[in-house]
Amino acid sequence: MSDLVVLMIDMQNGYISPDRVRDVLGWPPIWRLDEVVAECADLLDAARDSGVPVVYSRQVSSTAGLLAANPRAARHWRTRHDRLPELSVEEQQWRGELLDAVAPRPGDLVLEKTRHNFFAYTELGPILRSMGAQRLLVAGLQTNVCIEATVRGALEHNLDVAVAEDAVSTDGPALHFAALNSMRVLYVEVAPWRELLAEGAPWDRAYTTPNYGRDSSYWDEAVVNIAP
Repeated sequence: MSDLVVLMIDMQNGYISPDRVRDVLGWPPIWRLDEVVAECADLLDAARDSGVPVVYSRQVSSTAGLLAANPRAARHWRTRHDRLPELSVEEQQWRGELLDAVAPRPGDLVLEKTRHNFFAYTELGPILRSMGAQRLLVAGLQTNVCIEATVRGALEHNLDVAVAEDAVSTDGPALHFAALNSMRVLYVEVAPWRELLAEGAPWDRAYTTPNYGRDSSYWDEAVVNIAP
């Protein structure tokens, strides 16, 4: 598995519910967070036992960074600014730290990022090239935001990408499953992490599954409608 690297995305304390900032911004609790944290912890242990390198992202932000990265998100933030709680320096720092349950171990790498896409404005690309990485197994938070953005970035770097469907989540099942299907359509391997990490795993679902990631009932109806 020397060509495989695990990316663990944004598993930070700010996602623990209840969270005063998320509540004010109108962001619901992460669906199945406890289960996903446990799966990520098991995935990390298995990867390390197999000698697979692990690279973590840690999302950092500032007012300037937010304005530069996403003006619409900045406007959303400003409309609720007067309702946001006053956080101490210690609380702000704690929110940005990685969860204890999935904390890095010696030999793991941790990179800070300011964008949804882990590749944007970071050294991730050069680091992966130096590792000889050709395949990425992606896990963490959130499925439809930083996971999907990072996956799309990885595809642009000509990497083979898989997403651990049982070790990712977001603000509810509808967004989660829709994002997984969006990635499937891009020929991303989506499966439980134990299958993806297994020795000799073919990562070929996108090429062997009819209508991979698409609504099969809609597809069948569309074919009937266009038939002569």
